Amino acid sequence: MHLLNLGILAHVDAGKTSLTERLLHAVGVIDEIGRVDDGNTVTDTLALERRRGITIKSAVVSFAVDDVTVNLIDTPGHPDFIAEVERVLGVLDGAVLVVSAVEGVQAQTRVLMRTLRRLRIPTLVFVNKIDRRGARYEGVLRAISERLTAAVVPMGTTAGLGTPGARFVPGLGPAALDVLADRDEDLLAAYVEGVLSGDRIGAALAAQTGQALVHPVYFGSAATGAGVDDLVTGVRKLLPAADGDPAGPLSGTVFKVERGPAGEKVAYARVFSGTLRVRDRIPFGEEAGRERGGARAEGVGAAASERPQDRAAAGRAEPKGVGSAGSVRAEGDAAGSPGTRDPRDRGAAGGSAKPAGALAAGSARPEGRVTGITVFDQGEDVRAEAVAAGRIARLWGLTGIRIGDAIGEPRKREARFFAPPTLETVVVTGPGTDRRALHLALTRLAEQDPLIDLRHDEVRREISVSLYGEVQKEVIQATLAEEFGLEVAFRETTPLCIERPAGTGAAVEFNKKDPNPFLATVGLRVDPAPAGSGVDFRLEVELGSMPYAFFKAVEDTVRETLGQGLHGWRVTDCTVTMTHCGYSPRQSHAHQGFDKSMSSTGADFRGVTPLVLVEALRRAGTRVYEPMHHFRVEAPADTLGALLPVLAASRAVPRATDTRDGLGLLEGAVPAALVHGLEQRLPGLTRGEGEWESAFDHYAPVVRGTVPERPRTDQNPLNRKEYLLNVTGRTGN
Repeated sequence: MHLLNLGILAHVDAGKTSLTERLLHAVGVIDEIGRVDDGNTVTDTLALERRRGITIKSAVVSFAVDDVTVNLIDTPGHPDFIAEVERVLGVLDGAVLVVSAVEGVQAQTRVLMRTLRRLRIPTLVFVNKIDRRGARYEGVLRAISERLTAAVVPMGTTAGLGTPGARFVPGLGPAALDVLADRDEDLLAAYVEGVLSGDRIGAALAAQTGQALVHPVYFGSAATGAGVDDLVTGVRKLLPAADGDPAGPLSGTVFKVERGPAGEKVAYARVFSGTLRVRDRIPFGEEAGRERGGARAEGVGAAASERPQDRAAAGRAEPKGVGSAGSVRAEGDAAGSPGTRDPRDRGAAGGSAKPAGALAAGSARPEGRVTGITVFDQGEDVRAEAVAAGRIARLWGLTGIRIGDAIGEPRKREARFFAPPTLETVVVTGPGTDRRALHLALTRLAEQDPLIDLRHDEVRREISVSLYGEVQKEVIQATLAEEFGLEVAFRETTPLCIERPAGTGAAVEFNKKDPNPFLATVGLRVDPAPAGSGVDFRLEVELGSMPYAFFKAVEDTVRETLGQGLHGWRVTDCTVTMTHCGYSPRQSHAHQGFDKSMSSTGADFRGVTPLVLVEALRRAGTRVYEPMHHFRVEAPADTLGALLPVLAASRAVPRATDTRDGLGLLEGAVPAALVHGLEQRLPGLTRGEGEWESAFDHYAPVVRGTVPERPRTDQNPLNRKEYLLNVTGRTGN
């Protein structure tokens, strides 16, 4: 029996969940087809999903087609829940992308197909709703070819398009053969000679689809079932089965976490290699050198060293400083000259910068014992004693596990597939709502969606969350009310900016040298990096110059401190290089224990690193960038005169305009903060006939008006006295 993990993806309202229901009915898993409007579909199990008629969480259901067992994963279609889609993509063997025959290719459709192609996930396209008035064949095929992929293989035509009796007529035409022959010289030769057999065409189609070189397109209707049997045949014949050796080393990925009836944590995992059994004790956690949530983060690793001396050095309480207050010693200038190293420091060695990830092999990952396993079988969740390579399972017992964690041996993963959230809002407690209960509830929600990125401001006693859009905010509010009994409100949504270094800057603080109250030498240099590259931590000192745990403490603190730059925003797209290091070796008095007042601990490195890093950032300077969306508006041509001034007032920059058949087309860029307001105003400006599409495109420097500032929630290393008072209880010597 072969296995296939299949994702169903679409723009919202293209009919994705309805297609899932029809597929389950076609293969005999369900006797009656559920309707989204009636709230009785198999995969939309949350009360909130059924009431709103949208998919919010991914759901897995299994069925068999001849000799293939398919784990079908239904994903959200609304762009506010794109993070849920991203987590699923990493566990798929193939996908079906659903497009509406009426609305055609939409913004989210393009985002999804672009990502599927980049990841080389074999994908079939299903054009749904051919029974609806306004359904198109040629127009949609042309849009798919122009806006999604040129490698389109139409698997047939339609009859009765736009009527309740519409049906799919299977058959490959000359256009399909041309696409296949372009990628297969032997096929082209046989085509030209007129000796091309049906079996040869089928083999070429399966091979090229499996390599994600071409994308077969089916037409049909989830409502009537037209074309669905042909799609099922395509899934079985054209999409490649899961691979992986059940006898190999265990390796898998967690793509979803939820809580069971008793509050226990349940992890959804795809097993890529090996076999996992109940009562097995397994390592889990993120790959060494990766940040939670999938962001690019090459570096020292994910946990402290196994070496006893390093564990001892890493786990001490914060030392009380005895040095005097003063400014940090900064080495170099905007050009980044490294300065000199103090010869008294152990390990302040030179050398070219190298990725700190070389140390990751020494890191320890948490372990847990699997207490229960269930697998998906013919629409049911079935308890099992083991799960082998290729399958998806639910796991119990791994209490510390989080979304994105690897189980067993980590696999190499790509960076983020989609843009992170670009908006944030403050959660305001309602009457009678306990703040601690709200914190616990939001922490539970963050388990299921780490990208909401809870941010606690203890000074203002506020909690903020990151968002993709207003619908996500409404869902969070409803979830808190229905599942946790908490009434909350939200402040106005604001853009989530970032900071990038404007130049290069370096700074250093030396051990036992005023004004440094910490027993640690740390020197750091900050350099700009290409947009989208994230944060890279590197070493310009010898790996063996001090215990691993001290390097780990520095890198962890660097990444944490970069969460709030000079203007309070996350600093990204930079390389941070450790240029100096030094420590005081473990010392003790005769017949006495370890004297931490004379010996460096991990806390010393965690304490001094923020001071060094923010001074390096000061010298480098940072620029604030705001998120920008690419927008596309179609509206009656005679309404553009009213629309253009409104776009201009919203700082939208049109990049392309066109008119055809009485319709005007505008494309351009607009600040993400203003998208929601424009969407609300569009119907009034276009007599209700305007269509708006937008998606995150890039970050742009803030060049007009006041540079936005974000209130700090850390111990404020920008103010040395305040920081030392918070960390050590003193302001200096």
